[in-house]
Amino acid sequence: MATMKLKKLQHALEDIETFENPKIELEQYTTSSHIAACILHTAQFVYNDISGKCVADLGCGSGVLSIGAALLGAQYCAGFDVDPSAISLSVENAADRDVLSQCDFILCDVKKIDKNMKLKAFDTVVMNPPFGTRERGADLMFLKMAISLATRAVYSLHKTSTRKRVTSMARELGVHAKVIAELRFDLPASYKFHKQDSVDVQVDLIRFSFPLLENNILTF
Repeated sequence: MATMKLKKLQHALEDIETFENPKIELEQYTTSSHIAACILHTAQFVYNDISGKCVADLGCGSGVLSIGAALLGAQYCAGFDVDPSAISLSVENAADRDVLSQCDFILCDVKKIDKNMKLKAFDTVVMNPPFGTRERGADLMFLKMAISLATRAVYSLHKTSTRKRVTSMARELGVHAKVIAELRFDLPASYKFHKQDSVDVQVDLIRFSFPLLENNILTF
């Protein structure tokens, strides 16, 4: 496909409708157009993991990652979320950007996707999972499910402070984890208990890839 510049992709993802009343128990923080564009642009133009591929977005929220993947030429995108309002929002946003024909948005607890869908059903998974601040271990649960669904790669955001724990789990699951970007995730004041207008959180964009056997040599 023709190259889409990063700024053009970011512009296409701006002004996506977000949650009016985010749910703190689900850690519903909006993925900015800048961060979404960085994730997807890297996945496509560095690793060729989006165009023509089947892409899943776990905890899709407003649908920004699914929509961005569709704009980059993904053959099919599936967004999963446990919140009905997130699914409705994703459908509305995808329709507004004329990519709904490439996308399905599925009401489903991410913990139970494997109960309703065969494993390794997607080429690529992209996600901004919960950081695990409200439900301990939620970040690793999302990661484990993503790895079970993908055949090529998983792109996921994790707090930099958890890097050692995340990469250790990747090794246990037999996948290669590479930090491909260090980003500042700006969390706006979304909830009543927030005392600051926004907080910058250091996050890693990590690409998890699967080993291949070439001439009986294990490679990544």
